[in-house]
Amino acid sequence: MTVEQFNHLIKELQALPKESEWVEFKVNNKKPETLGENISAIANAALLEGKSKGYIVYGIEDGTHNIIGTNFDPDVDKIKGQEIKNYISTQLDPPIDIKIHKHLIEEKNLVVFEIDAPTNYPQKFKKESFVRIGSYTKKLKDHPEKEKALWSKINAEVFETGLATQPLIGSEALAHIDYPSVFRYLGLGVPTGQKVILDKLVEEKLLSNEHGEFAITNLGAILFAHDLSDFEKLGRKKVRVIVYRGKGKLQAVREVEFNEGYAKSFEDIVDFINGQLPTNEEIGKAFRREVRIYPEIAIRELVANALIHQDFSISGTGVMIELFANRLEITNPGHPMIDTNRFIDHSPESRNEALARFMRRINICEERGSGIDKVVSSVEAYQLPAPEFIDGDKYTRVKMLNPKTLRQMTSQDRVRATYQHAVLKYITGEYMSNKSLRERFGIEDSNYPQASRIIKLAIDNGAIKEHENTKTYVPYWAD
Repeated sequence: MTVEQFNHLIKELQALPKESEWVEFKVNNKKPETLGENISAIANAALLEGKSKGYIVYGIEDGTHNIIGTNFDPDVDKIKGQEIKNYISTQLDPPIDIKIHKHLIEEKNLVVFEIDAPTNYPQKFKKESFVRIGSYTKKLKDHPEKEKALWSKINAEVFETGLATQPLIGSEALAHIDYPSVFRYLGLGVPTGQKVILDKLVEEKLLSNEHGEFAITNLGAILFAHDLSDFEKLGRKKVRVIVYRGKGKLQAVREVEFNEGYAKSFEDIVDFINGQLPTNEEIGKAFRREVRIYPEIAIRELVANALIHQDFSISGTGVMIELFANRLEITNPGHPMIDTNRFIDHSPESRNEALARFMRRINICEERGSGIDKVVSSVEAYQLPAPEFIDGDKYTRVKMLNPKTLRQMTSQDRVRATYQHAVLKYITGEYMSNKSLRERFGIEDSNYPQASRIIKLAIDNGAIKEHENTKTYVPYWAD
């Protein structure tokens, strides 16, 4: 980890609420014998919180999160006469590579233990699993509700490799999925001979070879099923699109459920949504007549993200797309794995990496980290209100709002758009200015005080800050 990456990590961790079970702040290592238990607890807590990693940070005061430094040096200090890393690593199950980072900040020593979340079963130390309860490390077995939730998360982590069917003979397995589409999406011709076809599908992890028979994996079914209803656990994971009359849910005028797997149905979903959207009138220099009100690239990326990042461990619900008279909402089950404010600049952390990787390979979605920024960029080009990203009760939702004039936008709309504009500028090595914000909102140059008022509003709301007294502006989290 470079110094720059270390500094960025520390700032992100300092900004967390005081009670974050996947991060522990300490000043010094007063009880080295408990470090292994804490690592087990932090690893398990990270998985429970939907994080890929947890952290133990030495040199930051718990409560205030102020940097005060540490005299702990894991390369010098020992546990029972052994090097700390070696002592702990030999007693962790499953074995993990503990990464230890040491750097100076404000001329004060900081030490960070970077701990991977477990994947196959809870992290143990000396054959015992631990978990965080608030700021305390406790035995997992004494908290059955935490243990149940942890196993649920672990099962979700291996969703794609799970089996959607019992073992079948080869012809039966092939009958349930659209295997010709697999080869077409991969840019290959369909081979001659069933064995070659089956072997390729096993190689792609769409089938599993179970002692000469072939079970369809969840990955194979969710992507290429002829009908998801054929699979008991996946029938409720179909994509639903509902069109309402007006701004509320009182009157649904059309509802469509897409039965096929996501790879097969993706283009149909996008085409259906676009077909329901009104065309935009000629507003400003960005529009021509007969242009749909939302850019297609935004629709494609948001639908793909909802499919990829949903939490498959939440049963009974799938991705839902709702069109209202004044907005479009796309909802998927599961909390987002990163702060919604960081969707634009942060590389996504996917619950379903095999699903995400396959969808990227077949060009259904953008390469890692390049999707949401394109959504926001296209929204700016259309001079639409900024999309709203919502972390709800076991769901993630994106709202796309119909065109509004600046006068029609609420204060929240203006602050959100200003923040997202500042992020876009920052990640391209530029800084937001009064001029760039005027272009974003379509404000006349002569009316620069209006842009100044919006900038002040965004600063007062903690969304942006001035960059080194230069009359340029950056996101609130920027260096």
